[in-house]
Amino acid sequence: MSTSRNTLVFIIILALLTPLSAQAALNVFACEPEWGALARTIGGDAATVFTATTAHQDPHHIQARPSLIARMRRADLLVCTGAELEIGWLPLLLRKAHNGRVQPGQLGYFLAANQVRLLERPTRLDRSEGDIHAQGNPHIQTDPRNIARVAKALAARMAELDPSQAEGYHRRLTDFDDRWQKAIARWEQRAAPLKGAAIVVHHRQWPYFEAWLGLHQVGELEPKPGIPPTPGHLAELKARLKANPAKAIIHAAYMDPSPARWLSQKTGIPEVTLPFTVGGTDAAKDLFGLFDDTIDRLLKVIQ
Repeated sequence: MSTSRNTLVFIIILALLTPLSAQAALNVFACEPEWGALARTIGGDAATVFTATTAHQDPHHIQARPSLIARMRRADLLVCTGAELEIGWLPLLLRKAHNGRVQPGQLGYFLAANQVRLLERPTRLDRSEGDIHAQGNPHIQTDPRNIARVAKALAARMAELDPSQAEGYHRRLTDFDDRWQKAIARWEQRAAPLKGAAIVVHHRQWPYFEAWLGLHQVGELEPKPGIPPTPGHLAELKARLKANPAKAIIHAAYMDPSPARWLSQKTGIPEVTLPFTVGGTDAAKDLFGLFDDTIDRLLKVIQ
């Protein structure tokens, strides 16, 4: 073996053995914008955060691109939703990245859904019923109380992975949680007029949000979860809403607005685009803006 090759092997071994505390920053791979924003808030200067998706992409359906594989290969910590939200692309990324630090069962593998109680856990699995998640509904970020629970667990995991920066992670968590709890109280007070309001949704994305603020879902644009709206189903829904109108038809910013707009035109029920995650609208620039804007948009049509 040549001298240059010996040197290269030595450098690789040294890099693998170097403790995380000696590195410049904790390298975080976040699957969704909400977890990228949370990791940046808690990590501060001690973390470098890459977010794999944007608010205008469907997190169920992402292509495992070579650029994502390369990012995964360098990650010290993976932060994703879990509950099968990323089942179509995350396992492939993990397999191709060959990064033992972020594989299931390792400290670097963190799923937000494991930190909260999941709603809508199916009693039986039948794919004829559409896109059913066996563990429960994965869209936990629509309830800010869930984000608070995830934040505490994430800060603890960061501190465990990077003990030299533990004090900073815990300090930033304390600051965030103090501001977050005050914001939750403010949001709940402002959103009081929404309680009991009937809504139609495009996709079954909002059960945590509905449970938090007391909204009442009376219809879905999709005939079954994950199945695109059909003319027949929309016509049936229109007939039902003529007799029992809802207050709003809501959909996430990344979804095709056409079905909601058609139904709105036919029924006179306002159609509302909600950010769903950080970056979904211009006002949803961070986690606080996400809920500020969501509630503002709903209050404009529901009073």
